[in-house]
Amino acid sequence: MSGRATIGVFGGSGFGRFLEGAEEVRVETPYGDPSDAIRIADVEGQPVAFLPRHGRDHALPPHRIPYRANLWAMRELGVERILAPCAAGSLDPGLPPGAFCVVDQFVDRTSGRVPTFYDGPGATHVSTADPYCPHLRDALLEAGRRVGADVRDGGTMVVVEGPRFSTRAESRWYRQMGWQVINMTGYPEAALARELELCYASIALITDYDTGVDLDAGQAVTADDVLTAFAANLDILRDLLVHAIGSLSVRPADDPCRSALAGARL
Repeated sequence: MSGRATIGVFGGSGFGRFLEGAEEVRVETPYGDPSDAIRIADVEGQPVAFLPRHGRDHALPPHRIPYRANLWAMRELGVERILAPCAAGSLDPGLPPGAFCVVDQFVDRTSGRVPTFYDGPGATHVSTADPYCPHLRDALLEAGRRVGADVRDGGTMVVVEGPRFSTRAESRWYRQMGWQVINMTGYPEAALARELELCYASIALITDYDTGVDLDAGQAVTADDVLTAFAANLDILRDLLVHAIGSLSVRPADDPCRSALAGARL
């Protein structure tokens, strides 16, 4: 291994267990330490950098993840494209636990997180009108179909601060707004990737119906429910990611993520 990779994966420790013969690399960044050491391994003939966003043994809650350090470290290793699987709750009765959603929009409902690398002087306004890389989204969708997953094309992910789950009223409101999935880690991760001109796409594994989805008014989400559902679908998620990685060739010259900073700086 050379300590370099062009493809990165943010995820939980479950996917990392499948990386055989991985090289462990620690990266210093201007924003402190990343969540953990980065492991680099060959996946389908490609060097892939894997970073558990919550750290080893899930030590970091969503609001304490060092998002800027994580993205910066990936770029330092040469990563150009990042696949970002995540657990998510469903706000749509038609999107059941066990399904996958390749989201195409996010809504930020977090607070207190540092969402940019550009703190001044001057201002940099990066467009996030379409926040996820179209080429990576296509790769995830095709890989999901190949492995027989229930994979959905498109959906809005509302990202909440956590670590608590929603009240019933909050959850109903999110559903009334027409959003499909709810998560605690998707922002500012996606926005920071765009500021570094990295390709980034997220695939949400649906682990539960959010509390306000009135399929069962007495049922509330628990952490145990989420972990159990995630573990039950880990093998298919792993196969999906491996197929997606194997389908990636050279980063397209016309990829819009490459030029995210063009015209953004004042």
